[in-house]
Amino acid sequence: MKQRSARTFCFIAFLLAGISLPVCAQLTSEQQSAKSQGTELYNQLKGASALPYLQIAATAGDSEAQYYLGEAIRKNKRYIDAAAKEAYEASAEQGNIYSMIRLGQMGGDLCATMNNCPKSQKTPVEWLTSAKSLATEEAAQGNAESMYLMYEITGDKKWLEQSAENGFALSQYLLATDYREGGGFFLLPSSRADAVERWMKASAEGGYPRGMTGLATALFEKKDLEGARNWTERAAATGYVEAIFNYGYYLSGKNSDFGFPVDFVKSYALLSLFLELDGGGGAKEDAEYVISKIREKINKAQLDEADTFAANWKKTHPALSFFPFKLSR
Repeated sequence: MKQRSARTFCFIAFLLAGISLPVCAQLTSEQQSAKSQGTELYNQLKGASALPYLQIAATAGDSEAQYYLGEAIRKNKRYIDAAAKEAYEASAEQGNIYSMIRLGQMGGDLCATMNNCPKSQKTPVEWLTSAKSLATEEAAQGNAESMYLMYEITGDKKWLEQSAENGFALSQYLLATDYREGGGFFLLPSSRADAVERWMKASAEGGYPRGMTGLATALFEKKDLEGARNWTERAAATGYVEAIFNYGYYLSGKNSDFGFPVDFVKSYALLSLFLELDGGGGAKEDAEYVISKIREKINKAQLDEADTFAANWKKTHPALSFFPFKLSR
């Protein structure tokens, strides 16, 4: 079934500061560029750097930018402060279910522990009720993403399964991961493995990078090395940090069971892309370590070739991204 994006409603949002923001506004090219830059930085876990860019699009009334602005503030502060709450509310008032869920979780946020949660227009229970009501309506109309959001709201795995069946790639990945980790009931281990591969394949073919890496792993486990290599390369081409690291690492001669030919130049080039990162649980440091070992094995001409390859890759591929879950898990 063709996936439709979650519906939003257009009206004027009022921040607690008293500023009236236009909503559902058509962004100018400059505002759209700022949103894209902010989202790119956010996806590289550079939340602080993303803030000024997201603020531009959020102030212009973009609901998604408002949500990500709230997320960036929350992650930097480690709790929902007044600025994050205002960004979420501006987004939620447009019908953004993700923002409603965040506001509904405020009762369990660190701000509640510190007893300094900013006053909201609704209680957390009321926000979750609003989120559930809208998601239920959208799910009834066949919206696979809203079915996923119903799973997040209720915790009922039937919604995750329904969302996956209706083609939402994230849900397909999450369902496959759940099965891989022992969820569900299967009479035979082979049946479980088949289900994992089925849903990882659906997610991968739906364009989800985590699904691509998951499928590569599933194929490797069943000794389909050609398929595993293919999906490793395809995942790397999306800009997914984990996939690029894996691909570059394999090309350096590590984990040779995948069957990648050793290519120090390409390996060095791919891993050098990580030098622009400053977050992500040590991804940059891991890449630097492998690069240092490769540097001992190649000459100046090969280093220059690697630099050229890396520069061309950046021009022809999406920016690096950790593809963090939109609702942090």
